[in-house]
Amino acid sequence: MIPLLRIRSLKKYYPISDGFFSQKTKNLKAVDDISIDIGEGETLGLVGESGCGKTTLGRMSINLIEPTSGEVTFDGDNIFKISKARLRALRPKMQIIFQDPFSSLNPRFNVERIIGEAMLVHGLAIPTNLKAKVSEIMHKVGLPNSFMGRYPHEFSGGQRQRIGIARALALNPSYLVCDEPVSALDVSIQAQIINLLQGLQESEKITILFISHDLNVVKHLSNRTAVMYLGKIIEIAPSKTLNMDAAHPYTRALLAAKPSINPSKSKSIVPLVGDVPSPLNPPSGCHFHPRCPEATNRCREEQPVITQLEDQHSVNCHLYS
Repeated sequence: MIPLLRIRSLKKYYPISDGFFSQKTKNLKAVDDISIDIGEGETLGLVGESGCGKTTLGRMSINLIEPTSGEVTFDGDNIFKISKARLRALRPKMQIIFQDPFSSLNPRFNVERIIGEAMLVHGLAIPTNLKAKVSEIMHKVGLPNSFMGRYPHEFSGGQRQRIGIARALALNPSYLVCDEPVSALDVSIQAQIINLLQGLQESEKITILFISHDLNVVKHLSNRTAVMYLGKIIEIAPSKTLNMDAAHPYTRALLAAKPSINPSKSKSIVPLVGDVPSPLNPPSGCHFHPRCPEATNRCREEQPVITQLEDQHSVNCHLYS
């Protein structure tokens, strides 16, 4: 697998004051020392509970958020070290689809302008051929040309998300961050958007980082799946392997929480208990140990290191080191 994107030792800490009159600050570790590769044409699923740092990692991977430290190399360029001119040239190749399709679309723009404006800015179209190019993109995402003159408030959630996908595809990206793109949609519409993304990935050979809290959705779409907990990736494996033979107790608990047509199957795994600890004051040692049914004294005292279990399957857990 040839990596299109290399993430190395990436961190994002937000200083938080102890109080209005206090000069003391604590660091909220949204992303805490993550290293990962995403291959050309691969779809990598990124899962975890809300607040674990998935969105922050996704946005840092396209330089929408400045890191505290670390690097992201896209197609050979460290995107935090290159010139503004070079970053501007790379921007069309790195796009994002946002979670809320309504708030991410300008309500004053019609569909033609929403999709076509960036094409004009980056020189991928001129006014005389813009309508034809927008029509071509709309056809790819299953939108009729009659929608061109309409505005976001006139569409359903699924239609608005198709417009958001069309806007991202208009710049011919090679890397696409999908940040919870179906979580705000009804289940039937979710399936349509997932199938659309899967078809586009296969036809356009786009590299995708697919962020979700739903393992069922990620399993359907991704080649590999990475699991995050409190700013760290704790397990990564081919999606089929992860669903059949998860190693980390947290991953197994997430899988147990999935709806199943065979309820007795999930009862063999102890579900998650308690709430996610605050990233302002994470537990010592392994951050998961207060919720882990298999925690030992070592888990409470030492942070685990990444252990390679087999090809493409690694876990951050003392049970395997």
